[in-house]
Amino acid sequence: MNKSIIVFFIILFCSVLKLSSQEKYTLSGAITDNTSNETLIGVNILIPDIQSGTITNEYGFYSITLPKGTYKLTISYLGFKTITETIILTSNQTKNYKLEEAAQSLDEVLIKEDVERLNIKKPQMSVNALSIKTIKNMPVVLGEVDVIKSITLLPGVTSAGEGASGFNVRGGAADQNLILLDEATIFNSSHLFGFFSVFNPDAIKDIKLYKGGIPAKYGGRVSSVLDIYQKEGNSSEFHMNGGIGLVSSRLLAEGPIKKNKGSFLFGGRSSYAHLFLPLFDLDNVAYFYDLNTKLSYKINDNNSVFLSGYFGRDVFEIADSFENTYGNTVINFRWNHLFSDKLFSNLSLIYSDYYYGLTLNFVEFDWESGIRNFNLKYDFKHYISNNFKLEYGINSIYYKFNPGEINPTNEESGINPFKLTDKYAFENAIYIDAEHKLSNKLSVSYGVRFSSFHRLGQDEINVYENNNPVIFNEELAIYEKADPIGTESFNRSDVMASFANIEPRLAIAYQLNNTSSVKASYNRMSQYLHLLSNTSSPTPLDVWSPSGEFIKPQLLDQIAVGYFKTFKDNLFSIEVESFYKIIQNRIDYTDGANLIANNAIEQVILNGEARAYGLEILFRKNEGRFKGWLAYTLSKSEQRTPGRTPTETGINNGQWYNTPFDKTHDLSLTASYELNNKWSFSSNFLLQTGQPITFPNGQYQYNGITVPSFEARNSSRLPAYNRLDLAVNYNPRPNSQKNFKGEWVFGIYNVYNRRNAANIAFRENRMTGTNEAVRLAIFGIVPSVSYNFKF
Repeated sequence: MNKSIIVFFIILFCSVLKLSSQEKYTLSGAITDNTSNETLIGVNILIPDIQSGTITNEYGFYSITLPKGTYKLTISYLGFKTITETIILTSNQTKNYKLEEAAQSLDEVLIKEDVERLNIKKPQMSVNALSIKTIKNMPVVLGEVDVIKSITLLPGVTSAGEGASGFNVRGGAADQNLILLDEATIFNSSHLFGFFSVFNPDAIKDIKLYKGGIPAKYGGRVSSVLDIYQKEGNSSEFHMNGGIGLVSSRLLAEGPIKKNKGSFLFGGRSSYAHLFLPLFDLDNVAYFYDLNTKLSYKINDNNSVFLSGYFGRDVFEIADSFENTYGNTVINFRWNHLFSDKLFSNLSLIYSDYYYGLTLNFVEFDWESGIRNFNLKYDFKHYISNNFKLEYGINSIYYKFNPGEINPTNEESGINPFKLTDKYAFENAIYIDAEHKLSNKLSVSYGVRFSSFHRLGQDEINVYENNNPVIFNEELAIYEKADPIGTESFNRSDVMASFANIEPRLAIAYQLNNTSSVKASYNRMSQYLHLLSNTSSPTPLDVWSPSGEFIKPQLLDQIAVGYFKTFKDNLFSIEVESFYKIIQNRIDYTDGANLIANNAIEQVILNGEARAYGLEILFRKNEGRFKGWLAYTLSKSEQRTPGRTPTETGINNGQWYNTPFDKTHDLSLTASYELNNKWSFSSNFLLQTGQPITFPNGQYQYNGITVPSFEARNSSRLPAYNRLDLAVNYNPRPNSQKNFKGEWVFGIYNVYNRRNAANIAFRENRMTGTNEAVRLAIFGIVPSVSYNFKF
């Protein structure tokens, strides 16, 4: 491994030396929306004559270096008019462009082939991007636009089920996804236990999901990266927009702090269905609210600063006996600095906090838990030449974990205060990534990330005989908790355990012709945090825990190959990818493991391994009144935990078994049709293999108690899941010149009222005394209506 890293840096150094010696000039600048001055991400800057180009980064900056000469420059972005001009490049130039919004660009047909050719050439693969406009047109449950549910319509991405939080990517668990909002980590992505996502669509500018071939600047998770950026706000004029729905509403305001230099954005959402519950003599409460904010200011041409934040809370109450509050808080200060027309930097100081609170009035105690981190990032993007770009940076995160704390609600409760031991850790990383065009047909992206993790000292930790917290009872063939033989305390500055990993990344693209290419990628990633959950879907009560002496970091190795092709001048496109990944040190749980308020979690967990492999197909129609895509995934996701010694049985007798998120077949069809300026229609259809589940296969009597016995883990499945959704958008005055604009959105979720099983429970029928299976379904047919407005 060390030799390969040395060779990598030698090649990198030689490439930089060779490219830097050539006399070339640089064209750079920023591209924004002409009405709001909002920077635009992913704008295509093309030089059709030499079949070359680049795209803007996350802050709207671009840089392209070319030999001296005269070029025809084309700037293209979906939904905006195309700019075409001739430039004479005899020196370094800075040119900022403002794009004008348009329903249809007249020049789009002329340049779209070059745009797609640029995408075909790029080595980046296993990446999906969805525009907010596309997401807002999708039918959704209860009329609430949902970013998370939208990405589950993409190949390789599934949800854990209706009313379940999180999402699964390529057979991975929900905690293996890194979710970023303006670079800050979001630990819980759902409201109301999975019914809605925490992302306000009005405040979102860009969404990108990385499933494989993940760039070296990302780390800390082994399944995927969901990178979301908020809008910066309108620095030209004040605007407001929002929506009113059956169960929730939202409002967003944006405007200039100083015209064309600074802007603000404030957005809020809240549900209010609980206000109507008293009408039905229900004393329960369930609602959420969240706030988005962003301040941006351009100090000068080389410096801009941003302050963004998010605050969200869920409240769930049952009469006067139970109250549950949980949510995320993030704050991020960023400084963009342009060292030169070729070197862009971003410094971020980030605070992220996930809080979970529970009050049980009937037993008179409060429970609190959570995870908090402070994150420093410094990233650079170096546009060395048109054929060679570098990204590099550092990242350091300090964590504090609160596994749980119990306090009595009053002095007469009889409950003694109890605090699980807090945990602390440092995670550090340094990375470098190169994008290298080797020829007109061959492009590569290669890099490496070096990560380290230090588990810091805590007040108390158990000590076990032979350092083994889990023992195997050979007589009963079961795993049991080991009794501690003592405890040991550490200072906060002590390092209890350390881990370090080298994470290479590689992606290759070979262009077969102007409309097709083949790509391949490999990446290794490390995950030092673990969500302790033995349910099929994460819950707010689940607790994050750091790696340490008994919990090892998860290590991923993933390879992927793919074929990409466009047809009829990009009217249609197809992407076919196959992947295989294996994960070391995947946590598994002993039978009957209790994870709640457990101060010795190491007594119920074992380290196993997981693997997933599959085929993904994405066929899209990209233009015209009728647009949409068909996504299909054929995959397998398994894990196993063999015995540690020849006498141990391991989990499930050491055999591979289906993970709770294994779905052999996953088909989704998404379509939209624009009838005219007033009416548009959209639909989704989903068909999935049922979720794995473990059923009882018998029962026996023990001391007068009926005890069920169970089949092998996850060897059965719920019935297949399928659903059809429809939505209609109506704009009553599409050509109105008034400042106020509004539209109606009518939707039907689950049109044919399919009662999809979220779970199947077994019980004894009190009337007949026989055992019966009971299907639990969350949603049937759900109609909705919402009104969106902007002024």
